[in-house]
Amino acid sequence: KMLMQNPTRTDFQKHYEAIIDEYNSEKDRVTIEATFEALIKLVDALSEEEQRAVKEGLSEDALALFDLLLKPDLSKAEIDRIKKVADGLYETIKIELSRIQNFAAKQSTRDEIKIKIKDYLWNEETGLPESFAPEDVEEKTEMVFKHLLIANKNGIYSASP
Repeated sequence: KMLMQNPTRTDFQKHYEAIIDEYNSEKDRVTIEATFEALIKLVDALSEEEQRAVKEGLSEDALALFDLLLKPDLSKAEIDRIKKVADGLYETIKIELSRIQNFAAKQSTRDEIKIKIKDYLWNEETGLPESFAPEDVEEKTEMVFKHLLIANKNGIYSASP
């Protein structure tokens, strides 16, 4: 569920799969104990990740957008701006998707949503910091749009986000 909400959490899934693969390859007592300890650490990390939205002051859905919009080497002010962008973009998307029954069903509605995302990210008042080049904005638009398509497919944004 956490992975469907936020695609940037794939490291947790990969770590979990590696632990299980190691467990399945050798089932002696030492391996079982090490596997159990690794699973406990993973659960602790997952619990911390679940609480990250609260620490960041964002909803789970806005946190997913925040993670997608981040890039390396941002200042504290830019990160704070991206939090506001993620929160506002989520609210904008939520409103748009509530008026369109199944936005992914038709190319015209998919294009409409993609344009809304891009316009929001480009906007001087609501959009990304100036350190984001035009190609960065294009890339982030694509990432957010793909996330919406996957989330919609999994029922996360289907009726009312």
